[in-house]
Amino acid sequence: MTDWRVLLTRPAEESALLAASLSDVGIFSSSLPLLEIEALPVTPEQQAVWADLGRYCAVIVVSKPAARLGVQRLERHWPRLPWFSVGAATAQVLADQGLDVHYPPSGDDSEALLALPALREAIARTDARVLILRGEGGRELLAERLREQGASVDYLELYRRFLPAYDPGVLMQRIQLERLNGLVVSSGQGFLHLQALAGSDWPQVARLPLFVPSPRVYEMARAAGAEKVVDCRGASAAALLVALRSHSVPTL
Repeated sequence: MTDWRVLLTRPAEESALLAASLSDVGIFSSSLPLLEIEALPVTPEQQAVWADLGRYCAVIVVSKPAARLGVQRLERHWPRLPWFSVGAATAQVLADQGLDVHYPPSGDDSEALLALPALREAIARTDARVLILRGEGGRELLAERLREQGASVDYLELYRRFLPAYDPGVLMQRIQLERLNGLVVSSGQGFLHLQALAGSDWPQVARLPLFVPSPRVYEMARAAGAEKVVDCRGASAAALLVALRSHSVPTL
C-alpha cells in the first residue's frame, strides 16, 4: 500500500496480530516488544473481591491483559452488571465471554470512557461503587474523576509491566538494518520504554514519525522531544491504518 516500514512495540502476541493486519495491506513492520506482562499472584483479598462482584455498579477494564486475566479469574462469579473498557479490543475479550460491555465509539483512553453516557448512568446511584481491573501502578485519572462524581472506587491489580532486557544500541541497530521510517507505541508506558531503550540515541530516534494512541501520549512524546508525533485516536489496527494512509512517508 505504501512505503511505510514501521517498528511495532507492543507485547509479542499483540505485535504479531498487528503485523498481520499491516501485511495484508502491504505495509512492512518489524517487532521489538517494549512491554512484557507478568501476572501477579492471586491473593485472598483478590478472591474476596471476585466472590463479591455484585456489590459494584460497574467494572472497568483498562487493558487487554487485564481483560484476559480477569476472565480467567472470574471462574463461577458472573453477576449481571455493566462492564466497561477503554477500547474495542479489550471489550471484545470480555464480550467473547458473554459479558455486557460498553466502550467509547471513538478514542481509546480514560477521557473518552468518562464521557460515555452508559458509565455516567451506572454511577448515578447514591451508593455507586466501581471496580477497576488494571496493571500494577496504572494511571489515577479515571479513579479521581469517578470519585469527583461521587463514586467509591476499588482497584484490582492483576499484572505488572516491564521492559524486556535488550543489548545497548539494539533499537538504533534495528532501525538502520531494516530501514524503518516510523515507530508505533500503544501506551504512555510503551513510549517511556521506547525512550529508555533508545538511551543516547534518542535524539536520532526522535526524528522519526511516531504514531501514538491518544492525546495524552502525544503530549508526552512532544514534551520529550519527538519531532513528528501522530495521534491515531485509538490503539486499534484500523486506527493505525487510517493514520498511516493520512501521512506521507518521510524522506530519510
